Amino acid sequence: MKGILIVDDQQGIRMLLNEVFKKEGFTTHLAANGFDAIKIAQENTLDCVLLDMKIPGMDGLEILARLKEDHPELPVMMMTAYVEQHMMDRANELGVMKYFTKPFNIFEVRDEVNKLVEKTEKI
Repeated sequence: MKGILIVDDQQGIRMLLNEVFKKEGFTTHLAANGFDAIKIAQENTLDCVLLDMKIPGMDGLEILARLKEDHPELPVMMMTAYVEQHMMDRANELGVMKYFTKPFNIFEVRDEVNKLVEKTEKI
């Protein structure tokens, strides 16, 4: 079964994405902060991560860097309400696959994750 980690400090967004991806047949893992996200990634097999850029405490870039340290091939897509070029440049250097600007189209997010996971399953 496909596994996805959803990392966002906003419970409403986590719940919405959780519902959508469960319907798509994913095993979903939810984290409200970076420490939980890292722990979940260490303890589970993941096919994709949806990661919020702005999270109190450990921000999205730090979470991304730590995830990529342990799992360099893990596809990560970032969600952000604030498009800051220097942060996006750093995320690109760290290997982010795609960005979604909040508020995002839930169907577009679903379709992009499915495409990405299908592509990586074939490799």
